[in-house]
Formats: sequence, structure tokens, C-alpha cells
Amino acid sequence: MGPRLRAARQAAGLTLAAVAAQAGLTKGFLSRLERDEVSPSVATLVTVCGIVGISVGQLFEGPATSLVRADEAPPIRFGGQGLREVLLTPGAQRQLQVIRSRVEPGGGGGPELYSLSCEVEFVHVLSGDLRLRLPGDVVDLHAGDAFTMPGATPHTWHNPSATDECVVLWVLAPAP
Repeated sequence: MGPRLRAARQAAGLTLAAVAAQAGLTKGFLSRLERDEVSPSVATLVTVCGIVGISVGQLFEGPATSLVRADEAPPIRFGGQGLREVLLTPGAQRQLQVIRSRVEPGGGGGPELYSLSCEVEFVHVLSGDLRLRLPGDVVDLHAGDAFTMPGATPHTWHNPSATDECVVLWVLAPAP
């Protein structure tokens, strides 16, 4: 319960001192409450929750989870050729987007460099080889390799193999 209160307070941009003052509590008591070191009254919980903008019930809800089974992941098309791509995160997920791409020999993102509207783009090669082309640079990635870049970095990519498929995991944050 305490860590959820702290997260809600921080998300609201409030300091311990500000919440304590509005709730009529000491800063020390509120700090201990956020560390689960005290048992507050229901009235105190209702007051603090109201100040940080959550309901008391949200303190006791389980975490939001989502399961995407391997054979049920929805196909997506970002462009390119020789690709079978599926979305591994739910469409409503805004913090990040995870895509698994199966890239046929010679397939890829196309000849033109492009960039995405996200802060960070991460690629992990699960099997095969992937060649990333950046302005003035080429990076060859092999199974197990990972590469991280700002989302605004112009790039393109392809599977350089003439015979083997490449499987890649892309993580974009936040989701474009």
C-alpha cells in the first residue's frame, strides 16, 4: 500500500511536505506510511488518497497485466518487405511497444532511412543476423546482440543472409 501511495504522490508532482500539510499529518508520519511502517486509520487513508488523486480501492488492486500468447499475437505492418511482424504488447499500452519480426532472407525495412516518434528504440536479435544502416555507419548484429538508439535516429535494416531467417525483438518507448 505504501509504495502505491508514494508512486501516486510522485506522479501528482507533490512533495511529502505538501501532502502532509494538506492532510494535517506530519511529514515523518507520511514518510513512514509510504514505507508501510504504520497502520493509518481509514479516515487518514481517504484523506491522503484524495490529495494524491487516487481512490482508496486503487491501493488494493492487483497490477495491470496482459498476456499475449505466441499464437495469438496480432499481426502488424510497419512497412518493409519480407516480414512477418506481431505486436507483443497490448495496443492500449502507451509506455512501450514490443514487436517480434521474422525477417526472410534479404527482407528488411526498405532502402530509405526513417526514424520513429519515440524516445528510445531497442533491437535484440534472437536468431540470425541483422544489418542496421545509420547515417555514416553500418552495424552488424548477430544472435544475442542488442542495440539501443534514440528513436529519432534515421536508420533502416535488413537480413543480409541469402538463406536464413532472422528473428528480431524491437522495443519502442514510449509507444509511437
